[in-house]
Amino acid sequence: MNWLVGSCGVKRLEAAITLEYSDPKTAEAVAAAVSPDNFKTPVGLRVKTELEGCKVVTQIDCEGKLATFTATIDDLLFSATTAEKTLHIVKQTIPLQYKQKVAQK
Repeated sequence: MNWLVGSCGVKRLEAAITLEYSDPKTAEAVAAAVSPDNFKTPVGLRVKTELEGCKVVTQIDCEGKLATFTATIDDLLFSATTAEKTLHIVKQTIPLQYKQKVAQK
């Protein structure tokens, strides 16, 4: 992994990552979950996340450090996956709680 330590002679790295969902509410929730990371970036790194209907589009620009670039992509995808799993659990739990409440009446 020593090759990740230096910049490998690269001056600028860019990535556009698009995550597409079946509905705009899910996309909005995931975009909100990953967007706070946009505000605490080191010098030379820019991360911008936008909601486009059912899509979450994140643009990553990094000047020089491959390790920072790959770690940022990893963090983004980890955060998105965590949000997706949480939404899945909530979507399963809320209807169950509602059914239990209705059954108690």
